[in-house]
Amino acid sequence: MNTDLFKVNERGFYGRYGGTYVPEILKPNCDALSDCYRDILESHDFQAHYRGLLRDYVGRPSPLWLSPSLSVRLGCKVYLKREDLNHTGAHKINNALGQILLARAMGKRRIIAETGAGQHGLAAATVCALFDMPCTIYMGSTDIARQQPNVAKMRLLGADVRAVESGNQTLKDAVNEALRDWCSHPSETFYMIGSAVGPHPYPDLVARLQSIISEEIKEQLLEKEGRDFPDTLVACLGGGSNAAGTFFHYLNEPRTALYCAEADGLGTADASAATILRGSDGILHGARTIVMQDDDGQITEPVSISAGLDYPGVGPLHAHLAASGRAMMIGVTDDEALSAAYALNCDEGILPAIESAHALAALNKINLRKDSVVVVTLSGRGDKDIDTYLNHAPSRKD
Repeated sequence: MNTDLFKVNERGFYGRYGGTYVPEILKPNCDALSDCYRDILESHDFQAHYRGLLRDYVGRPSPLWLSPSLSVRLGCKVYLKREDLNHTGAHKINNALGQILLARAMGKRRIIAETGAGQHGLAAATVCALFDMPCTIYMGSTDIARQQPNVAKMRLLGADVRAVESGNQTLKDAVNEALRDWCSHPSETFYMIGSAVGPHPYPDLVARLQSIISEEIKEQLLEKEGRDFPDTLVACLGGGSNAAGTFFHYLNEPRTALYCAEADGLGTADASAATILRGSDGILHGARTIVMQDDDGQITEPVSISAGLDYPGVGPLHAHLAASGRAMMIGVTDDEALSAAYALNCDEGILPAIESAHALAALNKINLRKDSVVVVTLSGRGDKDIDTYLNHAPSRKD
Protein backbone atom coordinates (compact mmCIF):
# COMPACT_ATOMS: atom_id res chain seq x y z
CA MET A 1 0.00 0.00 0.00
CA ASN A 2 1.27 3.48 -0.90
CA THR A 3 2.20 5.02 2.46
CA ASP A 4 1.79 8.55 1.07
CA LEU A 5 -1.75 7.93 -0.17
CA PHE A 6 -3.44 9.18 3.00
CA LYS A 7 -0.98 11.90 4.03
CA VAL A 8 -1.75 15.57 3.58
CA ASN A 9 0.45 17.19 0.93
CA GLU A 10 2.33 20.50 1.13
CA ARG A 11 -0.72 22.41 -0.15
CA GLY A 12 -2.99 20.88 2.48
CA PHE A 13 -4.79 18.35 0.29
CA TYR A 14 -5.73 14.71 0.77
CA GLY A 15 -6.24 13.69 -2.83
CA ARG A 16 -8.66 16.26 -4.20
CA TYR A 17 -9.94 17.35 -0.77
CA GLY A 18 -8.57 20.00 1.60
CA GLY A 19 -6.82 23.30 0.93
CA THR A 20 -7.07 26.75 2.47
CA TYR A 21 -10.17 28.61 1.26
CA VAL A 22 -10.29 31.49 3.72
CA PRO A 23 -10.77 35.28 3.62
CA GLU A 24 -7.59 37.15 2.78
CA ILE A 25 -7.32 38.53 6.31
CA LEU A 26 -6.97 34.98 7.70
CA LYS A 27 -4.49 33.64 5.15
CA PRO A 28 -1.44 34.88 7.15
CA ASN A 29 -2.77 33.12 10.27
CA CYS A 30 -3.21 29.82 8.43
CA ASP A 31 0.19 30.17 6.77
CA ALA A 32 1.91 30.94 10.08
CA LEU A 33 0.30 27.93 11.72
CA SER A 34 1.14 25.72 8.74
CA ASP A 35 4.78 26.83 8.87
CA CYS A 36 5.31 25.95 12.53
CA TYR A 37 2.85 23.32 13.76
CA ARG A 38 4.84 20.24 12.77
CA ASP A 39 8.09 21.56 14.24
CA ILE A 40 6.37 22.47 17.50
CA LEU A 41 4.41 19.21 17.78
CA GLU A 42 7.50 17.12 17.13
CA SER A 43 9.77 19.02 19.52
CA HIS A 44 11.00 17.35 22.70
CA ASP A 45 9.61 20.10 24.96
CA PHE A 46 6.12 19.93 23.44
CA GLN A 47 5.96 16.14 23.56
CA ALA A 48 7.17 16.00 27.16
CA HIS A 49 4.62 18.59 28.31
CA TYR A 50 1.76 17.21 26.20
CA ARG A 51 2.22 13.57 27.14
CA GLY A 52 2.68 14.46 30.78
CA LEU A 53 -0.67 16.25 30.73
CA LEU A 54 -2.34 13.35 28.93
CA ARG A 55 -1.08 11.00 31.62
CA ASP A 56 -1.51 13.04 34.79
CA TYR A 57 -4.34 15.45 33.91
CA VAL A 58 -6.48 13.54 31.39
CA GLY A 59 -5.89 10.10 32.87
CA ARG A 60 -4.53 8.33 29.78
CA PRO A 61 -4.20 5.70 28.58
CA SER A 62 -7.95 5.22 28.32
CA PRO A 63 -8.98 1.58 28.87
CA LEU A 64 -9.68 -0.92 26.10
CA TRP A 65 -12.71 -2.81 27.40
CA LEU A 66 -13.77 -6.21 26.05
CA SER A 67 -17.54 -5.78 25.91
CA PRO A 68 -19.21 -8.98 27.15
CA SER A 69 -22.68 -8.20 25.82
CA LEU A 70 -21.59 -7.07 22.36
CA SER A 71 -19.10 -9.91 22.02
CA VAL A 72 -21.74 -12.53 22.84
CA ARG A 73 -24.40 -10.97 20.62
CA LEU A 74 -22.12 -10.50 17.61
CA GLY A 75 -20.14 -13.72 18.09
CA CYS A 76 -16.70 -12.12 18.01
CA LYS A 77 -14.44 -10.04 20.23
CA VAL A 78 -15.70 -6.46 20.47
CA TYR A 79 -13.52 -4.00 22.37
CA LEU A 80 -14.59 -0.49 23.37
CA LYS A 81 -11.91 2.21 23.43
CA ARG A 82 -13.11 4.14 26.49
CA GLU A 83 -12.55 7.79 25.58
CA ASP A 84 -15.63 8.48 27.70
CA LEU A 85 -13.44 7.96 30.78
CA ASN A 86 -11.12 10.87 29.95
CA HIS A 87 -11.24 14.04 32.05
CA THR A 88 -14.17 16.12 30.68
CA GLY A 89 -15.80 12.93 29.37
CA ALA A 90 -14.68 12.68 25.75
CA HIS A 91 -11.80 12.47 23.29
CA LYS A 92 -11.94 16.25 22.73
CA ILE A 93 -9.54 16.99 25.60
CA ASN A 94 -6.66 15.34 23.64
CA ASN A 95 -6.94 17.98 20.93
CA ALA A 96 -7.68 20.93 23.21
CA LEU A 97 -4.57 20.37 25.33
CA GLY A 98 -2.35 20.10 22.28
CA GLN A 99 -3.79 23.20 20.65
CA ILE A 100 -3.48 25.39 23.73
CA LEU A 101 0.18 24.41 24.07
CA LEU A 102 0.61 25.31 20.41
CA ALA A 103 -1.18 28.65 20.89
CA ARG A 104 1.08 29.52 23.81
CA ALA A 105 4.17 28.63 21.79
CA MET A 106 2.95 30.99 19.05
CA GLY A 107 2.40 33.85 21.51
CA LYS A 108 -1.40 33.99 21.16
CA ARG A 109 -3.31 35.60 24.01
CA ARG A 110 -6.95 34.64 23.40
CA ILE A 111 -8.77 31.41 22.51
CA ILE A 112 -11.98 31.06 20.52
CA ALA A 113 -13.77 27.79 19.79
CA GLU A 114 -16.97 26.38 18.37
CA THR A 115 -18.99 23.52 19.79
CA GLY A 116 -22.03 21.43 18.95
CA ALA A 117 -22.50 18.72 21.55
CA GLY A 118 -20.54 20.83 24.00
CA GLN A 119 -17.71 18.33 24.48
CA HIS A 120 -15.14 20.40 22.58
CA GLY A 121 -16.42 23.57 24.22
CA LEU A 122 -16.03 21.96 27.63
CA ALA A 123 -12.52 20.78 26.76
CA ALA A 124 -11.57 24.24 25.48
CA ALA A 125 -12.95 25.94 28.59
CA THR A 126 -11.12 23.44 30.78
CA VAL A 127 -7.68 23.93 29.24
CA CYS A 128 -8.15 27.71 29.20
CA ALA A 129 -8.89 27.60 32.92
CA LEU A 130 -5.79 25.46 33.43
CA PHE A 131 -3.57 27.92 31.54
CA ASP A 132 -5.38 31.13 32.57
CA MET A 133 -6.32 32.25 29.05
CA PRO A 134 -9.57 34.01 28.07
CA CYS A 135 -11.94 31.77 26.15
CA THR A 136 -14.93 32.57 23.94
CA ILE A 137 -17.08 29.68 22.76
CA TYR A 138 -19.71 29.89 20.02
CA MET A 139 -22.64 27.50 20.24
CA GLY A 140 -25.94 27.37 18.37
CA SER A 141 -29.04 28.15 20.43
CA THR A 142 -30.59 24.81 19.47
CA ASP A 143 -27.54 23.01 20.84
CA ILE A 144 -27.46 25.15 23.97
CA ALA A 145 -31.02 24.05 24.73
CA ARG A 146 -30.29 20.34 24.29
CA GLN A 147 -26.83 20.28 25.92
CA GLN A 148 -27.43 22.24 29.10
CA PRO A 149 -25.09 20.23 31.38
CA ASN A 150 -22.07 21.08 29.25
CA VAL A 151 -23.14 24.70 28.84
CA ALA A 152 -23.33 25.08 32.62
CA LYS A 153 -19.89 23.50 33.04
CA MET A 154 -18.34 25.80 30.43
CA ARG A 155 -19.68 28.87 32.17
CA LEU A 156 -18.56 27.62 35.59
CA LEU A 157 -15.06 27.34 34.12
CA GLY A 158 -15.17 31.02 33.17
CA ALA A 159 -15.80 30.70 29.42
CA ASP A 160 -17.87 33.26 27.56
CA VAL A 161 -20.48 31.04 25.85
CA ARG A 162 -22.14 33.00 23.04
CA ALA A 163 -25.45 31.80 21.62
CA VAL A 164 -25.69 31.77 17.82
CA GLU A 165 -29.16 32.57 16.53
CA SER A 166 -28.53 32.34 12.77
CA GLY A 167 -29.36 29.45 10.45
CA ASN A 168 -30.39 26.22 12.13
CA GLN A 169 -28.65 27.41 15.32
CA THR A 170 -26.38 24.34 15.39
CA LEU A 171 -22.73 23.48 14.78
CA LYS A 172 -22.42 24.89 11.26
CA ASP A 173 -23.65 28.26 12.47
CA ALA A 174 -21.32 28.20 15.48
CA VAL A 175 -18.36 27.67 13.13
CA ASN A 176 -19.55 30.59 10.99
CA GLU A 177 -19.58 32.92 14.00
CA ALA A 178 -16.19 31.73 15.23
CA LEU A 179 -14.71 32.46 11.80
CA ARG A 180 -16.23 35.96 11.87
CA ASP A 181 -14.65 36.55 15.28
CA TRP A 182 -11.28 35.33 13.97
CA CYS A 183 -11.54 37.72 11.03
CA SER A 184 -12.15 40.60 13.47
CA HIS A 185 -9.27 39.70 15.81
CA PRO A 186 -6.71 37.85 13.67
CA SER A 187 -3.47 38.83 15.38
CA GLU A 188 -4.05 37.97 19.05
CA THR A 189 -6.58 35.13 18.63
CA PHE A 190 -6.00 31.42 18.25
CA TYR A 191 -8.95 29.51 16.80
CA MET A 192 -9.08 26.16 18.58
CA ILE A 193 -11.01 24.10 16.03
CA GLY A 194 -12.58 21.04 17.61
CA SER A 195 -12.75 18.62 14.71
CA ALA A 196 -10.68 17.53 11.71
CA VAL A 197 -12.28 20.18 9.53
CA GLY A 198 -11.46 23.69 8.33
CA PRO A 199 -8.55 25.12 6.37
CA HIS A 200 -5.12 23.53 6.30
CA PRO A 201 -3.39 22.71 8.60
CA TYR A 202 -6.28 22.11 11.02
CA PRO A 203 -7.42 18.71 9.65
CA ASP A 204 -3.89 17.33 9.93
CA LEU A 205 -3.21 19.08 13.24
CA VAL A 206 -6.32 17.64 14.89
CA ALA A 207 -5.69 14.17 13.46
CA ARG A 208 -2.15 14.16 14.85
CA LEU A 209 -3.28 15.27 18.31
CA GLN A 210 -6.05 12.66 18.37
CA SER A 211 -3.73 9.92 17.08
CA ILE A 212 -2.96 9.07 20.71
CA ILE A 213 -6.15 6.96 20.43
CA SER A 214 -4.84 4.60 17.74
CA GLU A 215 -1.35 4.65 19.27
CA GLU A 216 -2.83 3.25 22.48
CA ILE A 217 -5.06 0.76 20.65
CA LYS A 218 -1.94 -0.76 19.05
CA GLU A 219 -0.21 -1.14 22.40
CA GLN A 220 -3.30 -2.46 24.19
CA LEU A 221 -4.21 -4.99 21.51
CA LEU A 222 -0.67 -6.32 21.49
CA GLU A 223 -0.99 -6.96 25.21
CA LYS A 224 -4.49 -8.46 25.04
CA GLU A 225 -4.48 -10.28 21.70
CA GLY A 226 -0.80 -10.79 20.85
CA ARG A 227 -1.13 -8.58 17.75
CA ASP A 228 -1.31 -4.81 17.40
CA PHE A 229 -4.06 -4.53 14.80
CA PRO A 230 -7.81 -5.26 14.84
CA ASP A 231 -9.72 -6.74 11.94
CA THR A 232 -12.24 -3.89 12.11
CA LEU A 233 -12.23 -0.35 13.48
CA VAL A 234 -15.47 1.60 13.92
CA ALA A 235 -15.98 5.26 14.85
CA CYS A 236 -18.80 7.76 14.55
CA LEU A 237 -18.27 10.50 11.98
CA GLY A 238 -19.39 14.11 12.10
CA GLY A 239 -16.50 16.43 11.36
CA GLY A 240 -14.19 13.53 12.06
CA SER A 241 -11.81 14.07 14.99
CA ASN A 242 -12.40 10.83 16.89
CA ALA A 243 -12.46 8.82 13.64
CA ALA A 244 -9.21 10.46 12.52
CA GLY A 245 -7.56 9.58 15.82
CA THR A 246 -8.93 6.05 15.78
CA PHE A 247 -7.76 5.39 12.23
CA PHE A 248 -4.47 7.34 12.19
CA HIS A 249 -2.00 4.50 12.81
CA TYR A 250 -4.03 2.07 10.69
CA LEU A 251 -4.47 4.09 7.51
CA ASN A 252 -1.83 2.00 5.77
CA GLU A 253 -2.68 -1.28 7.51
CA PRO A 254 -4.43 -3.44 4.88
CA ARG A 255 -5.47 -6.06 7.48
CA THR A 256 -7.74 -3.55 9.25
CA ALA A 257 -11.08 -2.51 7.77
CA LEU A 258 -12.24 1.02 8.61
CA TYR A 259 -15.91 1.91 9.13
CA CYS A 260 -17.48 5.31 9.82
CA ALA A 261 -20.97 5.65 11.27
CA GLU A 262 -22.71 8.71 9.87
CA ALA A 263 -25.83 10.22 11.44
CA ASP A 264 -28.69 9.50 9.04
CA GLY A 265 -31.30 11.29 11.13
CA LEU A 266 -34.76 10.17 10.05
CA GLY A 267 -33.27 8.14 7.21
CA THR A 268 -34.46 10.32 4.35
CA ALA A 269 -32.60 12.62 1.97
CA ASP A 270 -34.17 15.74 3.49
CA ALA A 271 -33.77 14.71 7.13
CA SER A 272 -30.22 13.42 7.52
CA ALA A 273 -26.70 14.44 8.52
CA ALA A 274 -24.97 11.62 6.60
CA THR A 275 -22.72 13.91 4.61
CA ILE A 276 -20.67 11.39 2.65
CA LEU A 277 -23.60 9.08 1.92
CA ARG A 278 -25.89 11.90 0.78
CA GLY A 279 -23.60 14.85 -0.09
CA SER A 280 -21.42 16.02 -2.96
CA ASP A 281 -18.14 17.86 -3.48
CA GLY A 282 -18.08 21.48 -2.38
CA ILE A 283 -16.33 24.01 -0.15
CA LEU A 284 -17.24 24.54 3.49
CA HIS A 285 -15.45 26.38 6.29
CA GLY A 286 -12.15 26.76 4.49
CA ALA A 287 -11.72 23.37 2.80
CA ARG A 288 -12.84 21.48 -0.27
CA THR A 289 -14.67 18.40 0.96
CA ILE A 290 -18.02 16.62 0.72
CA VAL A 291 -20.95 18.75 1.84
CA MET A 292 -24.72 18.62 2.01
CA GLN A 293 -26.01 21.11 -0.55
CA ASP A 294 -28.84 21.76 -2.97
CA ASP A 295 -28.65 21.92 -6.76
CA ASP A 296 -27.57 25.57 -6.56
CA GLY A 297 -24.66 24.78 -4.23
CA GLN A 298 -26.35 26.24 -1.13
CA ILE A 299 -25.62 24.39 2.11
CA THR A 300 -28.64 22.47 3.38
CA GLU A 301 -29.42 21.96 7.04
CA PRO A 302 -28.48 18.57 8.49
CA VAL A 303 -30.91 16.70 10.71
CA SER A 304 -29.80 14.46 13.58
CA ILE A 305 -30.67 13.81 17.20
CA SER A 306 -26.93 14.18 17.84
CA ALA A 307 -25.61 17.70 18.31
CA GLY A 308 -22.05 16.52 17.69
CA LEU A 309 -22.83 14.88 14.33
CA ASP A 310 -25.30 17.54 13.18
CA TYR A 311 -22.91 19.08 10.63
CA PRO A 312 -23.35 19.45 6.84
CA GLY A 313 -19.73 18.64 6.01
CA VAL A 314 -16.91 16.29 6.90
CA GLY A 315 -13.16 16.57 7.29
CA PRO A 316 -11.19 16.30 4.04
CA LEU A 317 -9.28 13.24 5.26
CA HIS A 318 -12.54 11.31 5.59
CA ALA A 319 -13.81 12.55 2.25
CA HIS A 320 -10.59 11.16 0.75
CA LEU A 321 -10.87 7.88 2.65
CA ALA A 322 -14.38 7.42 1.28
CA ALA A 323 -13.49 8.44 -2.27
CA SER A 324 -10.48 6.10 -2.32
CA GLY A 325 -12.45 3.21 -0.86
CA ARG A 326 -10.20 2.94 2.20
CA ALA A 327 -13.10 3.52 4.62
CA MET A 328 -16.72 2.44 4.38
CA MET A 329 -19.58 4.69 5.44
CA ILE A 330 -22.65 3.38 7.26
CA GLY A 331 -25.78 5.43 7.84
CA VAL A 332 -27.33 5.13 11.30
CA THR A 333 -30.74 6.63 12.08
CA ASP A 334 -31.72 8.39 15.30
CA ASP A 335 -33.80 5.41 16.43
CA GLU A 336 -30.99 2.94 15.73
CA ALA A 337 -28.52 5.02 17.75
CA LEU A 338 -30.93 5.36 20.66
CA SER A 339 -31.58 1.62 20.71
CA ALA A 340 -27.83 0.86 20.78
CA ALA A 341 -27.28 3.32 23.63
CA TYR A 342 -30.08 1.91 25.77
CA ALA A 343 -28.78 -1.63 25.20
CA LEU A 344 -25.21 -0.83 26.33
CA ASN A 345 -26.53 1.12 29.30
CA CYS A 346 -28.79 -1.71 30.47
CA ASP A 347 -26.37 -4.55 29.67
CA GLU A 348 -23.10 -3.09 30.95
CA GLY A 349 -23.87 0.07 32.90
CA ILE A 350 -22.18 2.29 30.30
CA LEU A 351 -24.22 5.21 28.98
CA PRO A 352 -22.48 6.45 25.82
CA ALA A 353 -22.73 9.87 24.25
CA ILE A 354 -25.38 9.80 21.56
CA GLU A 355 -22.60 10.39 19.01
CA SER A 356 -20.83 7.23 20.15
CA ALA A 357 -24.11 5.33 20.06
CA HIS A 358 -24.08 5.71 16.28
CA ALA A 359 -20.84 3.72 16.12
CA LEU A 360 -22.33 1.01 18.34
CA ALA A 361 -25.40 0.77 16.11
CA ALA A 362 -23.22 0.43 13.01
CA LEU A 363 -21.97 -2.93 14.32
CA ASN A 364 -25.34 -4.42 13.37
CA LYS A 365 -24.69 -3.51 9.72
CA ILE A 366 -21.17 -4.92 9.34
CA ASN A 367 -20.55 -8.50 8.26
CA LEU A 368 -18.24 -9.65 11.05
CA ARG A 369 -16.44 -12.99 11.07
CA LYS A 370 -16.73 -15.18 14.15
CA ASP A 371 -13.00 -14.85 14.82
CA SER A 372 -12.92 -11.08 14.30
CA VAL A 373 -11.30 -8.63 16.68
CA VAL A 374 -13.27 -5.39 16.54
CA VAL A 375 -12.54 -2.04 18.21
CA VAL A 376 -15.22 0.64 18.54
CA THR A 377 -14.22 4.05 19.83
CA LEU A 378 -16.61 5.19 22.55
CA SER A 379 -15.86 8.85 21.94
CA GLY A 380 -17.76 10.29 24.90
CA ARG A 381 -20.11 9.62 27.80
CA GLY A 382 -23.82 10.29 27.84
CA ASP A 383 -24.18 12.71 30.78
CA LYS A 384 -24.75 15.61 28.41
CA ASP A 385 -27.52 13.71 26.57
CA ILE A 386 -29.49 12.64 29.63
CA ASP A 387 -32.56 14.75 28.75
CA THR A 388 -32.60 13.37 25.21
CA TYR A 389 -32.35 9.82 26.49
CA LEU A 390 -35.10 10.34 29.06
CA ASN A 391 -37.39 11.98 26.50
CA HIS A 392 -37.01 9.05 24.11
CA ALA A 393 -36.70 6.19 26.60
CA PRO A 394 -38.68 3.09 25.62
CA SER A 395 -41.64 2.29 27.83
CA ARG A 396 -41.09 -0.65 30.16
CA LYS A 397 -43.76 -3.11 31.24
CA ASP A 398 -43.61 -4.49 34.77
